[in-house]
Amino acid sequence: MGLLALVFTSTFFLLNVTGVISVAKIELWLLAAKSANPVWVGVAVAALLFADLIFTVPTLATLLLAGYFIGAEFAALAGASGLMAAGIGGYWISRRYGERFVAHIVKDAHEREAAAQAFRRHGPVVILLSRAMPVLPEVSACMAGLTRMNFMTFLALWSMNVIPYCLIVAYAGSISTLDDPQPAIFTAIGLSVFFWSGWAIFNRRRNR
Repeated sequence: MGLLALVFTSTFFLLNVTGVISVAKIELWLLAAKSANPVWVGVAVAALLFADLIFTVPTLATLLLAGYFIGAEFAALAGASGLMAAGIGGYWISRRYGERFVAHIVKDAHEREAAAQAFRRHGPVVILLSRAMPVLPEVSACMAGLTRMNFMTFLALWSMNVIPYCLIVAYAGSISTLDDPQPAIFTAIGLSVFFWSGWAIFNRRRNR
């Protein structure tokens, strides 16, 4: 998981340093799409969040901007479509090719099995609370595929991870303005507190 997180984080820093993807550029892209046709904003949002599987995209900022530009319903639908596709893609790619990748990193078969068993025990909680960190959702989706978690179980957990998150963030963006950004700010803070509190409770119970 640490290695996967390093890969995703490196793409995030690379894209930010080169200026290829940034919050300011995403805002410009969505504004340009809206001036042409609001439908293209939804398509752009879904495409950006699907690309989050490969290039770490600022998910929270993208959803907030989408809510601001096209309203809560369409933004939530576009965001959920992109994130669901990214998670399912990560699951199946890792399920198909992940074992070869890990075999090159961890030579000992017993260590690989021990790591897989650890994720099988704690994987559902990791998936549900993964929005606490920028790269953890993609990592958890890949780990679910790598450890061959039942696909329907993964799909249910990933849906619980994605859909409420998109609804809440898109709504906060839709009721925020440049003069009153407080809904977006408070939502970002509230979600961070919620997820980090969940991690604290989970770690305390696991240690016991």
